[in-house]
Amino acid sequence: MAKTLGEDFPSYSTVKKWVANFKRGKESVKDDPRSGRPKTATSENESNPANFLKRFVTRDETWVHHFDPESKEKSKEWTKKGSQLPKKFKRVASVGKVMASVFWDSEGVIMIDYLQKGQTINGEYYASELRQLKAAIKEKRRGKLRAGVLLLQDNEPVHTAHVSVAAATQCGFELLPHPPH
Repeated sequence: MAKTLGEDFPSYSTVKKWVANFKRGKESVKDDPRSGRPKTATSENESNPANFLKRFVTRDETWVHHFDPESKEKSKEWTKKGSQLPKKFKRVASVGKVMASVFWDSEGVIMIDYLQKGQTINGEYYASELRQLKAAIKEKRRGKLRAGVLLLQDNEPVHTAHVSVAAATQCGFELLPHPPH
């Protein structure tokens, strides 16, 4: 089967199940119709899962704490020979924090965007991030845009805003549905 069908041949367990069904009198390899939620997978997903997974891009945000470390030169102190060194007290090193939006795929990080102090993420800002993402994909992941980017993001209002959805469409990204959490 592998020689005849190439990479698209069914697994041993699938063939074993078909043989058992044929012995029971079933004449088709297709599943019987059943009630419940319909399948939403496409044949592309099933026929080449490796390429399908390579098309995914996702994002998340995190707070990044930044520090103001004391230089080695500034921390030096003169002491008399034989005297004890002064005790150093640890300062709270975090000076502030900044929000980082990270976009990545199966190969690693594609883009990180740091939010400027005093700015908020709204639909316009997120739409500009998506345009930057398209440029970063074009530069770092040759052929990914041609294959079609599947963008997986959560259901935050800025991601579902009309301006954000329009920007994703203009960039050629296919938005995947995200279950509510």
